[in-house]
Amino acid sequence: MNLSDYHIHSYFSGDSTESLDNIAEFAISSGLSEICITDHQDFDFMADGILYEINPVAYSDIIDELSYKYRNKIKIKKGIETGLEPDKNHRLDDFINSADFDFVIGSSHLVNGKDPYYPDFFNNKTDDQAFMEYFESILNNLETCSNFDVYGHIDYVVRYSPNKDKNYSYIKYKDILDNILKKLINMGKGIEINTSGYKSGLKEPNPCFEIIKRYRELGGEIITAGSDAHQCNYIGYRFKDAASILKNAGFRYYTKFNKRKPEFIKLD
Repeated sequence: MNLSDYHIHSYFSGDSTESLDNIAEFAISSGLSEICITDHQDFDFMADGILYEINPVAYSDIIDELSYKYRNKIKIKKGIETGLEPDKNHRLDDFINSADFDFVIGSSHLVNGKDPYYPDFFNNKTDDQAFMEYFESILNNLETCSNFDVYGHIDYVVRYSPNKDKNYSYIKYKDILDNILKKLINMGKGIEINTSGYKSGLKEPNPCFEIIKRYRELGGEIITAGSDAHQCNYIGYRFKDAASILKNAGFRYYTKFNKRKPEFIKLD
């Protein structure tokens, strides 16, 4: 069984130029029965001269048109990946409530105004300092931000560390990661398995297997699968590995969303 890809970017995202038709056609040719478009919305963030903000009404209308166009070939859900920051919660609420999204990823992209994607985030920091700053920012976000369905790529910071995952393990950051997972579970929120970690040079997806397993041990049930594709040829990337990881972590179901409501799909 193919997992549904619930983390895909198109030209609406500042860091992608991929057309929506290419995304749909590639997903169909790959045998996927459902995808969710989740473009970036990061308020006040500009990088390389590009502002990472979307007109939600125009975006919503175009995704609706795409969904209708391919309705007999594939289900296309309307999602968004929102960059969470403690002082942006009201603006995020207004944005999300302005369109009928099926699914909302809440992610940490900016930590004290800097994105770990760029090397200067790691300047004058050890891996431990950088990773802890990132995880602490997640806890800070969860104090004010709640209008999302799953938290995206919880250990995203590792993906862009100069040392990648050489100095990283769940057990090293167990206390703070457990606090994050418990908070998400208490809030009724899920996480994702994001396979982009593989193509970024990591040995595992984001988050790593031990975090996924721990989320399940703590009682977490909601987990989506996402490629984080910014080019169509990465849609569904290494999803067989993702399915195996979910099973080995104790999951018997994975999650899709419809109008912000989770639907649990049995893993074969």
